[in-house]
Amino acid sequence: MCTGRPGLVITAGLDSRLQRVIFLPMFIEFEETPNPDTLKFLPGRAVLKRGTREFKGKSEAGSSPLAQRLFDVDGVGAVFFATDFVSVSRTEETNWDDLKPVILTALMEHFTSGTPVVDEEEVAAVIEGASEIELQIRELLDTRVKPAVAQDGGNIEFVEFSDGVVYLRMEGACAGCPSSSMTLKQGIENMLKHFIPEVESVEPVEY
Repeated sequence: MCTGRPGLVITAGLDSRLQRVIFLPMFIEFEETPNPDTLKFLPGRAVLKRGTREFKGKSEAGSSPLAQRLFDVDGVGAVFFATDFVSVSRTEETNWDDLKPVILTALMEHFTSGTPVVDEEEVAAVIEGASEIELQIRELLDTRVKPAVAQDGGNIEFVEFSDGVVYLRMEGACAGCPSSSMTLKQGIENMLKHFIPEVESVEPVEY
């Protein structure tokens, strides 16, 4: 289906959630996530070299030219970057039909300009002196949890382990997702308790 905009074509993918937008000479795929307020965009090229970054508002986006560009779009409430995708969350009063074309244009203009996604990638590293339990928790999250939630445009970040409680931060499409509480309790908590007896519960944190 042609949108009437020069150089822009939208085609449906095999997955009903997935659509491909072609901005010659590049294409961007986007798909729905379990969170109705978040869409996942795949530009077909690297976004970050490693790790993830999340921005909850323009005031947090000083180190990221792309996040600043996206927050200039009315209705963008949050932005999340991973190695190969961008998740954008809308504000409650915004319609995706109005927002999607503007976001796609912003992404296309950024990636074809050669401007970096972030000026300096500030990827969280494992804190020196972390306990063996914390290292085990991070390893399980990295290998068993993050790849799955990344498919839905989200991320779950380890914050701390204290008195038997694992504190996690939900990012991207996971933040505010209706199913996130079930994922946290029935999925992640049960898995961590199974592999690490010292874990008693898992709780989300806001920031």
